[in-house]
Amino acid sequence: MLVGLAWRNIWRQPHRTALSLSSIAIAGTITVFLLALQQGAYGTMKESVLKLMDGFAQLQPPGYADDPDIRKSISDSGPLIADLVSLPEVTAATPRAASYAILSNGPQSYGAAIVGIDPAREVKVSNLASTITRGRYLQPGDEDAVVIGAGLARNLKLNPGDSVTMLGSAQDGSIAADILKVTGIFSTGSPALDRQVVEMPLVHFQQDFAMNGSINLIAVSGEHLSTINAAIPSLEKIARRNDLVARDWTQLEPALHDVILLDGSFSALLYVSLVIIVVFIILNTLLMSVLERTREFGMLMAIGMKPRQIGRMVWLELLFLAGSGSAIAIAAGSAITAWAATQGIPFPGAEALFSQWNMPSTLYPQLTLLSATAGPLAILVAVAIAGFIPYARVRRLEPVTAMRSA
Repeated sequence: MLVGLAWRNIWRQPHRTALSLSSIAIAGTITVFLLALQQGAYGTMKESVLKLMDGFAQLQPPGYADDPDIRKSISDSGPLIADLVSLPEVTAATPRAASYAILSNGPQSYGAAIVGIDPAREVKVSNLASTITRGRYLQPGDEDAVVIGAGLARNLKLNPGDSVTMLGSAQDGSIAADILKVTGIFSTGSPALDRQVVEMPLVHFQQDFAMNGSINLIAVSGEHLSTINAAIPSLEKIARRNDLVARDWTQLEPALHDVILLDGSFSALLYVSLVIIVVFIILNTLLMSVLERTREFGMLMAIGMKPRQIGRMVWLELLFLAGSGSAIAIAAGSAITAWAATQGIPFPGAEALFSQWNMPSTLYPQLTLLSATAGPLAILVAVAIAGFIPYARVRRLEPVTAMRSA
């Protein structure tokens, strides 16, 4: 009985009900779309940054992240890589060795991070090859070849085909010296990478730096970052068997993780503020309705209806409003988001900003169960809790006093 009465009551003032439903539906639709856009942007940002160099996860010797010493190495990487790629979540794993050296071209000399890579495996984990702007990327069979960042090439006045002198310290303490040929120049949009990173074939790196076939880390990739995140326990198990440590994306890119957390915190404040505003609007509307119907409530109590039953009826009216508005918000927000996810949302003029994270300037919202329901359900729950205020007010009414109300 109360359910039927509550449903009929909310339509006694159709204009007021329509405005209340519109408030909830619009606010809920906004939260659905913004949360989906936010998740899509975060996902694109994470995968773009990690695919550039890091990979979705890495296996390293203990302490290597804090002190990337060339002597902290993995001696026999073949069986380890085979174990990694046997995992269903892992699509590729590539070995790397790294050290620091001085690169010179005539009077110009600059320090750089030299990374030895397996060209055939590297392209399955990193998309650095796609950022080559001049020349070509490393290929299987290359020996004394390097690709360098645009910033470093500019500082050293190098072009594809030029030679550069490398001077560093080998794993055994000897001098690592070589004359290398620049085959390509990459431009990632990240000034730090373009000024510092140089890649060369792993086999030649191991010869120059007296590595004796060892490497410093293994980078892992998968179909998506989420699949590798799910496989972290398996990666950790393999790492422990080989006295190594597995590092996930939050450890590989802590700055990016912090940026996302900070942005998420500010966004959460925005969503909470929006929910609070909607709740106050709806609550104010219902309280006005309660005041207008005080005489009616007195008559209902006079014919035997208990105050708590009337309070429940009022609370159900609020739930019906919030539930209907939230349902409309989920449907409308999901439809708009699904359309935007297929079309993409371009941000013209922001190419330079997005390129710092190796991101495209067109973003695609990510519609998930969480993004579709979190905002509208938060509004529904908040309105349901706020509904106890008119419920308590109705329960305090006295029949005679209420019936005398103007």
